[in-house]
Amino acid sequence: MDRDDAELMFQGVERQAELVRTGKVTSRALVEAALRRIARFDPALGAFRVVLAEQALAEADARDAEAEAEQTYGPLHGVPVAVKDELDVAGQVTTFGGAANRTPAAADSEAVRRLRAAGAVVIGKTTMPEFGQWPFTESVAHGTAHNPWDTSRTPGGSSGGSAAAVAAGLVGAALGGDGGGSIRIPAACCGLFGLKPQRGRVSTAPNPHLWYALGTVGPLTRTVRDAALLYDVLAGTTPADRWSARPVTTGWLRALGTPPGRLRIGYSAKPAVPGVRPHPEHVGALLETVRALRALGHDVREVHPRYPDATAPFAAQFCGGVRAEAAAVERPDLLEPRTQSTLALARLVPESAVERGIRAGERLADRADRMFTSMDLLLTPVIAARPRPVGALDGAGLLTALARSRPMVAYTALWNVTGHPAASVPAGFGADGLPLAVQLVGRRDDEVSVLRVAAQLEEARPWVESRPRLPVT
Repeated sequence: MDRDDAELMFQGVERQAELVRTGKVTSRALVEAALRRIARFDPALGAFRVVLAEQALAEADARDAEAEAEQTYGPLHGVPVAVKDELDVAGQVTTFGGAANRTPAAADSEAVRRLRAAGAVVIGKTTMPEFGQWPFTESVAHGTAHNPWDTSRTPGGSSGGSAAAVAAGLVGAALGGDGGGSIRIPAACCGLFGLKPQRGRVSTAPNPHLWYALGTVGPLTRTVRDAALLYDVLAGTTPADRWSARPVTTGWLRALGTPPGRLRIGYSAKPAVPGVRPHPEHVGALLETVRALRALGHDVREVHPRYPDATAPFAAQFCGGVRAEAAAVERPDLLEPRTQSTLALARLVPESAVERGIRAGERLADRADRMFTSMDLLLTPVIAARPRPVGALDGAGLLTALARSRPMVAYTALWNVTGHPAASVPAGFGADGLPLAVQLVGRRDDEVSVLRVAAQLEEARPWVESRPRLPVT
């Protein structure tokens, strides 16, 4: 049964939906397989904050009954997925990784509603650091998430629970959020594909924003095709959303059927944050990817970007975002001491400064666009350091946590300030047995080019066959 469960859960969501559609497996069987793997492996991983076993089984039965009665299938019909605990799931508390909320959400967030409308089954909510502040998934209230490739190491953050769940084959896909690298960083640590979409591509409703202009919602998956399928489901906003991206003209999955042609791709190992040096293996992965892209026919050249300094606009929106989320919880007295320190700093940043930070970010986006006049995509590392041992936040105050976070966000946070799409693409394994990755950054509103080139790399050097050997507790 364990082997059968693994084969089912490592198939990915596109294949799982096809198995349901063709009658080779039921939604209930998929959900039962996921629940068995969660029960077996999650105690050592800490990927899930809550598992919705009874609700998920009932939802799976409903999906099976719908299919039998109507012979109609959504693109994710019957497929179990997980959701990061900053997104509302009806009937469940949205904890934001802490203990300060107590009342269950009355309705699904818009992203979760779209998943269910496509036929997906929500199987649980995944762990995160409080308010998603850190690139390490460690929470006083809900414990520490562990990397499936080496449980002594971090899966990254803040969507580390989602990444660990997908990398371990507990689910085929999970929703995350990215306010400074929080999809790309855990994707890099766990060997997954993770695309931060263009700002305003996916709804944050019922909230008008996620950390103002910094945050986006998106999935973590094992394959590029699964990500494209999920974005076909998720893309679109509501009147409640403050930002809305330019609509794409072709479906995301369909777009993968058209080769990208010969693109101009610039590459650089230079971090956007000064004073940070990339690990030699990350530079090596970058250069190996350069060779692969050249073999695919692209014009790939080293560039020396003059990155704009995004510190001030990022800090203003970071403070504003944490302050806004803290204002919405029921028991602010139960926030972690480190979060209380963040709030003390955030209270010194007036709302007018946050709005100035947003406008400054837009100016930086215009400057960043100039880099793309001479290239179609930018290739960089994702993180500067190797995934560190768990416990990065143990005993750490605000300043120490910020210092330990710098190597993790040195390549990612700029693109949250500017809003550009950027993806973490697997690039093999390091000497420590943990995944390596590279980042592809696209022009504004050009996720399609990022996806197409990532799909080419996936075909040229397949990563999906790799599976971690999981400990059982």
